[in-house]
Amino acid sequence: MPFSSDLTESRADPRAAPAPAPGTLPEIAAAIAAPRSGAFAQLGAAFVTRQPAQPLPAPYLVGFSAATAALLGFDAGIASDPAFTEYFSGNLTRERPASELPYASVYSGHQFGVWAGQLGDGRALGLGEIEHDGRRYELQLKGSGLTPYSRMGDGRAVLRSSIREFLCSEAMHHLGIPTTRALCVTGSEAPVRRETLETAAVVTRVAPSFVRFGHFEHFQAGDRIDALRQLADHVIDRFHPHCRDADDPYLALLDEAVKSTAALLVQWQAVGFCHGVMNTDNMSILGLTIDYGPFGFMDGFDAHHICNHSDTQGRYAYRMQPQIAWWNLFCLAQALLPLFGAQRDDAGREERAIADAQNVLERFKPRFGPAFEARMREKLGLEHALDGDDALADRLFAVMHENRADFTLTFRGLAQIARQASDDNPRGESPVRDLFVDRAAFDAWVADYRARLARETRDDAARAVAMNRVNPKYVLRNHLAQTAIERAAQKDFSELERLAAVLRRPFDEQPEHAAYAALPPEWAGSLEVSCSS
Repeated sequence: MPFSSDLTESRADPRAAPAPAPGTLPEIAAAIAAPRSGAFAQLGAAFVTRQPAQPLPAPYLVGFSAATAALLGFDAGIASDPAFTEYFSGNLTRERPASELPYASVYSGHQFGVWAGQLGDGRALGLGEIEHDGRRYELQLKGSGLTPYSRMGDGRAVLRSSIREFLCSEAMHHLGIPTTRALCVTGSEAPVRRETLETAAVVTRVAPSFVRFGHFEHFQAGDRIDALRQLADHVIDRFHPHCRDADDPYLALLDEAVKSTAALLVQWQAVGFCHGVMNTDNMSILGLTIDYGPFGFMDGFDAHHICNHSDTQGRYAYRMQPQIAWWNLFCLAQALLPLFGAQRDDAGREERAIADAQNVLERFKPRFGPAFEARMREKLGLEHALDGDDALADRLFAVMHENRADFTLTFRGLAQIARQASDDNPRGESPVRDLFVDRAAFDAWVADYRARLARETRDDAARAVAMNRVNPKYVLRNHLAQTAIERAAQKDFSELERLAAVLRRPFDEQPEHAAYAALPPEWAGSLEVSCSS
């Protein structure tokens, strides 16, 4: 049996009116494909190409999220209908009228810092939208076959990558990090060639919008300013209507992207998450984590950690992610530049527009920096900001880096350090101290940490409770995902179910699942993920 995960609501459009929930699979399919005012797919042929999905032979259900189904207004029992698996594998999409077929969207982007020109949904098709409880969500099949934008690809996803995306969508949401969601994963014995021969799968992704920075770059690069404005208006009207009240709505839209992207990067860095391929076409205009490919949660901390085997230059290393996010926002600003100051017709409009955009981009650092420092104070259990707190955190990262101390276990273990060391209270000695080879360096840092804790008012117990609310015990480590993938390849989904259940409660102790929080086994060091993941 496939597993059912407890996914709940993420981000949504609060302006849409409620609609009755569809019940049967035909009703669900009709509701998703039905034209909706203001939907991305209704922007027209300049934005999307409609086509049926490529059939997935003999699909079977790998994973299903009952809570995501509820988010969309579906009864969980719908997953037992064989037509559910067929539909969310793309096999029934040919039955829709031409105007209601799935669609691939076109976009462009910078990949590894180089302009790549036209890209697009090369292995994804949007099914349409669903409306429930006054909120609207787009559904998208990833791995549904060739599209006009597949370039040299085969349009397919493999079971390995689909399970990784499903599980990480689960993990990120329950860590409180904005992300796309997943309704289900379907598999097939159809062969797909990657580094080795693998089997095909489709993951159904859910989000308020899949619009990327690269969508804006595409139309600006082609000097299609009317389409660029149409896209910007779509995003403003659906998600940021307050921007209409600004002196320049499009500049306000850029500011929203700067704000949400900075907030997202704070959360990535705080849990040791590496995206792996932060191309501009993989950046969400809503600040969602999108396109789970060669991602990874760090085990041993390395500020220069590269999770993507294809990233030979380390462009998307952990320490580089905030800088790359700013660079991507700069590309977005360039794409939106023709819209800035459109209400002005003076001779200096372009120069003023550039200056205004630069001013907005300069807000990234003061939004990211203080917010990250505040998050680090929370992770260290510090209630009040004092001079030297950021230096204390920096020194911890330096000692962790030198010792390759486990990221997740280090921060979780700091809650066990007592404000005052004593023979009766060894909590500063173990287990977190055992993560450091250079015990003297760690002890020196702990001495300063205790001195800082002495200036706090909370006792150790209250501080530990607060720290354990922000420092997860469980993250989706690569070796955990790999074990679940290998079992699923044998049609055993029990490990998926257990792992998903653990990831739904990342901050809880869960002593019965302590093995999922242990240091990774030696073989985990040989695991590699790349852009094919």
